[in-house]
Amino acid sequence: MTLSAPITQDVLTLPRKLPEGGKINLVGLTRDQLRAALVAAGTPEKQAKMRLGQVWQWVYHFGIRDFAQMTNLSKDYRALLAEHFVVELPEVVTRQISADGTRKYLVRIAGGHEVETVYIPEETRGTLCISSQVGCTLTCSFCHTGTQKLVRNLTAGEIVGQVMLARDDLGEWPVAGAPKEETRMVSNVVLMGMGEPLYNFENVRDAMQVVMDGEGISLSRRRITLSTSGIVPEIARAAEEIGCLLAVSFHATTDAVRDTLVPVNKKWNIKTLLDTLRDYPRLSNSERITFEYVMLKDVNDSDADARRLVKLIAGIPAKINLIPFNEWPGAPYQRSDWERIEAFADIVYKAGYASPIRTPRGEDIMAACGQLKSATERARKSSKEIAAEAGL
Repeated sequence: MTLSAPITQDVLTLPRKLPEGGKINLVGLTRDQLRAALVAAGTPEKQAKMRLGQVWQWVYHFGIRDFAQMTNLSKDYRALLAEHFVVELPEVVTRQISADGTRKYLVRIAGGHEVETVYIPEETRGTLCISSQVGCTLTCSFCHTGTQKLVRNLTAGEIVGQVMLARDDLGEWPVAGAPKEETRMVSNVVLMGMGEPLYNFENVRDAMQVVMDGEGISLSRRRITLSTSGIVPEIARAAEEIGCLLAVSFHATTDAVRDTLVPVNKKWNIKTLLDTLRDYPRLSNSERITFEYVMLKDVNDSDADARRLVKLIAGIPAKINLIPFNEWPGAPYQRSDWERIEAFADIVYKAGYASPIRTPRGEDIMAACGQLKSATERARKSSKEIAAEAGL
């Protein structure tokens, strides 16, 4: 398998204008970008800091989209904002709710492209799994998303917008003047949806700065986990510029197997990846790296694999998430037997590592780990494919 070159986007000094009406969408702007946009629209420099704080709180703390509702701003200033800006989110095309309460959103972004976002409710938290690219460039052979070609990176606004639309659906925005609600329905965010986050670094970084800002959505960096397949040059940068928790899609204990399961391993092999993780700037027992390990029958699930795994990660504060393979139509693998998964977990646990077995969630709506692939992409066939099937 060959890897496509990652798509990159320049960091813009001012935000990109919308194609219709020329207005700028405020969603996804960092504080510096928002301040620059307000000043460019006519906000006096002396007022810029105050106006930035006010607009930021309305958009990201209260989730307000209509400038007319930003009542601590003068009518003239609200009119100025409405003339130059909009507050718009990606469109929710469909919402599916699993028997276990998992919600999957098919989300349409600029250009008509679609990605998927998943909300997973649990007893003590609610986790939102968000996408960072349309499709994926990594072609991991066990992952359904990897069978969909990379189309483009999501913008920071499209990434932040997934968090905001989930809060819309869950009715989680606070009401001005109402008592503060301590329970968060979206308490955790994981960048584990469609795409490789570190191949869209700048947009992911800017989006997470917005999500972590204490005067807005206000999720702690320890409530955000970025999952990477092992893009070695960007790992240390992620620690310095984003600072959230790290998960690594590991899935194999030899280069021969990982080359097939996670083809980026051919570029940065297991040793190179682990050496980088040992130098990860924020490593501590309280901020362990999570190693994700999908359990594939007769591929990577032997006792020998378990013993190799604990030897490989020795010295790295870590936990190992064992993920029963979530099968999808045409998948080339099978889920390991439950007894085999438990035996594997026992070896890891006795070696001193937490080894939780992830409970599959949302399988009935194809929302489980590794199953995300846009519904329209699954259903749509090109005219060439139809012709080929008809023998034309």
